[in-house]
Amino acid sequence: MNNAKLHAFIPVFYLAWSDDLLTQKEFQTLNDFIKNQSWLSEEEQSFLLSKIAISNPPSREDLNHWKLELEKIVQKDSSVTSIFDMVKALSNNDVNLLKLQPDFMKLENDLGFLGEEVISNFKKTASSITSETQTNTSFDIAKLTAILDGAQAPIINKVKSIISQPEFAYETTTDVTVYRNKVYEWCQILAKHNLGNMAYPKQYGGGENIADYFAVMETLSYHDLSLVIKFGVQFGLWGMSVFSLGTAKHHEKYLSAIGSLELPGCFAMTETRHGSNVKGLETTATYNHDTKSFTIKTPTKDDQKEYIGNAAIHGQMATVFAKLIINGQDYGVNAFIVPIRDAKGNVAKGVAIADCGLKMGLNGVDNGTLSFDAVVIPKENMLDRFASVNEKGEFESPIPSDNRRFFTMLGTLVGGRIGIPRSALAAAKSGLTIAIKYADQRRQFGPQGGSEIPILNYRMHQRRLLPHLAKTYGIHFGLQYLTNRFLARTEEEMQEIEALAAGMKSYSTWSTRDILQECREACGGKGYLSENRIDALKNDTEVYTTFEGDNTVLMQLVAKNRLSEFRKSFGEMNSLGIINYVFENAKTAVSEKNPIATRKTDEAHLLDSEFHLQAFQYREKSVLAAAARRIKKLIDDGLDPYDAFNVVQHHMIDVAQAYLERITLEQFQIAIATVEDEAVKVTLIKLAQLYALFQIEKNKGWYLEEGYMEAVKTKAIRKMVNQLCWDIRPDAVALVDAFAIPESCIAAPIAFQ
Repeated sequence: MNNAKLHAFIPVFYLAWSDDLLTQKEFQTLNDFIKNQSWLSEEEQSFLLSKIAISNPPSREDLNHWKLELEKIVQKDSSVTSIFDMVKALSNNDVNLLKLQPDFMKLENDLGFLGEEVISNFKKTASSITSETQTNTSFDIAKLTAILDGAQAPIINKVKSIISQPEFAYETTTDVTVYRNKVYEWCQILAKHNLGNMAYPKQYGGGENIADYFAVMETLSYHDLSLVIKFGVQFGLWGMSVFSLGTAKHHEKYLSAIGSLELPGCFAMTETRHGSNVKGLETTATYNHDTKSFTIKTPTKDDQKEYIGNAAIHGQMATVFAKLIINGQDYGVNAFIVPIRDAKGNVAKGVAIADCGLKMGLNGVDNGTLSFDAVVIPKENMLDRFASVNEKGEFESPIPSDNRRFFTMLGTLVGGRIGIPRSALAAAKSGLTIAIKYADQRRQFGPQGGSEIPILNYRMHQRRLLPHLAKTYGIHFGLQYLTNRFLARTEEEMQEIEALAAGMKSYSTWSTRDILQECREACGGKGYLSENRIDALKNDTEVYTTFEGDNTVLMQLVAKNRLSEFRKSFGEMNSLGIINYVFENAKTAVSEKNPIATRKTDEAHLLDSEFHLQAFQYREKSVLAAAARRIKKLIDDGLDPYDAFNVVQHHMIDVAQAYLERITLEQFQIAIATVEDEAVKVTLIKLAQLYALFQIEKNKGWYLEEGYMEAVKTKAIRKMVNQLCWDIRPDAVALVDAFAIPESCIAAPIAFQ
């Protein structure tokens, strides 16, 4: 290849053969390109084509020779920034080639090469670039923390100050009794600081600030998660069930004592046989009009209340969900306050309590089972905001529909599905802080003759952690949106908000599960040591995917809500309606699927926020439309609707997942648009780009099947994900420092080496 014109093809040939993912179609693209170069003689074309024959790959010596040639060009001239720049240099600026810049640039695009990434491979050596990269904060950390904390900054800082005190030093004993009592003591301290009653009305000693209560829950999650759950059971589930389902008489009698922790209690909904199916609960509350009382009964052992926090040791009362029976008629599930112990700890007559025992995590919470053998409670112990028994002994409700009344009752408790994902988010932030700080300091391997380098400089390690960091930031803004929607809710919006809460609970807790597993592995053997806390975070959050609703079941609820919205728009869902729905809600779908856009790989396009959101929207609408089409066809073919939904359950999960990914990205982008500090904004934009492209890469099979993208584009996205990880790496430590987690809460020695 002494001919200068032929020499110019070395960059393309080297990249083609060194990229083991180049497809047969892309080799054909190269063939076509060479054949279309009229300035080449037939002999020259034949020679070049022989160099890209799949049946005749170059030797190792040829590849090494080509690489050395390219390294010389790049290292000699710092102005070389693209593959075409190398082509020009190798051809000695041949006039024919200079005219062909647009053709060569198109070839780069068609083959999915990113110039910046390619050139970086030839600057000095890859290992020296790797060794020179280091932490270098590009923005004001305090300003980013202020953005994350928002209006809740004062209460967040107050909680951080309290949990940093010596009394909150971690309990390391393996004695469950000691641990449970320590967690109870912590709850008492928090109650004295008026944190437990934060959401209750001021007339009962509360702060009347639900937004602050959610912030308290999330901030406490930087500390011990058993404390968070114990706190949530007492002040959230027990207290808020009395507040939300009860009326003034219940508020006056109980709320002050609940908020001060003078009256510890439980939330007794789940039964052994009916975990997620609240409508199917078997515990009964039979009304006796002669004595103006209810008799609470557990029919069989399979109907006992199970996994009830606060039940095994500390609880004195419980909100018990049971079927209301009046004169033999079942009026559905209602809520009742039932004493289970006196203040001295003596178990109430007719109540049987057992300890659930050692668990995978959260062993500072005293979970227990509750059974009731004809326990009699007064009529006023029925929480009667939505249903009651009148003076004649008759059932009454301001909501005539049994179904609507049931879901209205449960809807008042949706706050738990906001607190749990925010707690999970804090656990993910803790795990990432430990893993990223460790990776920035842990040194291993290095260039020949040089020193060892931080493992965070390795691209694979960046890929393990930094997309998770980007997703965590995205979920943070997604949960802020959910919280704000809940606080400003109207009755008309509640069904949608409940579905969003169910979905974000699932999305956040599944994300935390995956993040903590990756953090554990990324820290190697050190991550396995209990002193470094990832084991506690991992084990304690494992159940987050299950309680407050099993995630898979909740995702079905989300999907059904999306289908309900679909039906509102398109009634009978005929084929034309479905097609219109997709294309009206993803207006760029037609243009995006044209041959140029599906293959477009230039950097400006790949990093464009509008492209990201459109891709997410297109996937969301298409998956939803496909699910609706499948269900309609199954029903039209004679299948029962219940069976039809069962057939497409896996598809329903995709519907919910696509919806939640779109919400998360959309809210991430909206939040960024409000940021005034330019340096912070630039950093957050990179994170949003990484989140978007990493999710697209994860779903690339779907996009390829749909024809929304071609392989050349998904390959370019893969490379851009790598590049974004590399670009974000210097700020990685600053980005976890912006969470402002107290050092006493991080506690892991590997984070402070």
